[in-house]
Amino acid sequence: MAKIEQQRDHFDNISAKYFSARKDPSHLLLKRCIWEYFFSRNPFPAKRYRVLEPMCGYGEGRYILEQYGHLDIDYSGFDYSQSLIDLVKKEDPDSPIYQQDVTRFVADAAVDRYDLIILIGGLHHVYEHAGDVIRNLTSALTIGGHFITLEPTQNFSLFKFIRSRIYERNSLFDEQTEQAFDLAELNGLFASSGLTLLDQIYPGLLSYVLYYNPDAFPILNHGGKLGVRATFGIDKWFMANFVGRKLSFATLSHYVKPG
Repeated sequence: MAKIEQQRDHFDNISAKYFSARKDPSHLLLKRCIWEYFFSRNPFPAKRYRVLEPMCGYGEGRYILEQYGHLDIDYSGFDYSQSLIDLVKKEDPDSPIYQQDVTRFVADAAVDRYDLIILIGGLHHVYEHAGDVIRNLTSALTIGGHFITLEPTQNFSLFKFIRSRIYERNSLFDEQTEQAFDLAELNGLFASSGLTLLDQIYPGLLSYVLYYNPDAFPILNHGGKLGVRATFGIDKWFMANFVGRKLSFATLSHYVKPG
């Protein structure tokens, strides 16, 4: 079985648990804290943005852009997991998402012209194809278009070892297909696709470890909203400096396609 098909089948199998866990109050509050902080550093001009969310999962990018970025958007998204799309459609039949394999996405110059692409935690699921995926998606961006991505990363060899052990032993991950990026490697893939880095923050610190993946680590998901606010308050001191860059398990990046 090809790895991309293996990843699809894996995600189909865990889709219900994933969909449910992403409604956890602590997870939602942490997400709000992270994205409000990001948009406070990256304000967008008032206009209507045509948005694509590849590997959209349950379409969280749409909610993030509208609720935390306060953007006016014309949105569409796609995901490889039909099971997850079916769960979303059950709650919102008019949701503008569809089934597609990101590794086979090819931009149609007459149709695919987006002002903003948002991709949250998707590239590491297609690690071996990431360079091609980024290049193909970038070709669908307008000049001056934005590419926002949040990915698991490491900038410390010990953390890479820890993550590999977690991927091997936790059934929510598929260690044969998923692989986080070294930060320099990830930045290099975007640079080689012709994108310029505008801003980068490192939210994968204490609050992220405790509350971002309640489906994978339920034993850590304690403390409620007070715990989220307290740990995120500490993390903010390091989220945009060399300490956070070195210690973070995830990176949130904002690239632009130059003219």
